[in-house]
Amino acid sequence: MTFQWDVVLDRLPDLWLGAQVTVLAFLVALGLGLPLGAVLCAGRLRGRGLWAGLAGAYIGVFRTIPEIVLIFWMFYCLPPLLGVTVSGLWTGSLALALVAAAYLAEIMRAGVQSVAPGQWEAASALGLGRWPLWARVVLPQALKVATPPFINFLTELLKGTTLLATVGVADLALKAYVLGAQTFRYLEFLTAVALVYFVIIFPVARLADMVERRLARGQR
Repeated sequence: MTFQWDVVLDRLPDLWLGAQVTVLAFLVALGLGLPLGAVLCAGRLRGRGLWAGLAGAYIGVFRTIPEIVLIFWMFYCLPPLLGVTVSGLWTGSLALALVAAAYLAEIMRAGVQSVAPGQWEAASALGLGRWPLWARVVLPQALKVATPPFINFLTELLKGTTLLATVGVADLALKAYVLGAQTFRYLEFLTAVALVYFVIIFPVARLADMVERRLARGQR
């Protein structure tokens, strides 16, 4: 079987449409998951109370449910429960956002808790208020610790968008499968899509490694 790149080049507009759907799902999941994760992180940092309990329960639940199961449940079960019809793109993106929020909350919490207690005490002794304390002392140090795992999680979130193909979302992965079925050239289209994901994700993963090594050298 010969490999024919011209088959892929002829269908680039279709693949481009699929790539746009993939990017949209990624941005929606991140845009919803990031602020929700920050709220959950704030609840976890409280340590006790209703807010902390709810945040802990949420994180425990959504870190254990497989993403594909949550996508299926929201796609097939939510419409009859709510009496509305929601597209696979939005239900799938929302499912990814709910899972992303749980992981992002823990990444943020780890960053904040990495700040040494002495830093908090010194800032309080200098008379810094709550907002200056967070803006000038806590967040700059927390971001250094949280940045590498955050970047790594972005790659996982992008790969997770391929699961939306299971509910009929015409993302890049599903487009490649459909085009392969139409042309009987699965090898070309699936290889092309794998290369696209590699070109996008590999540099991001390398960036995370580079940032982590640089931070480790700075700590030493």
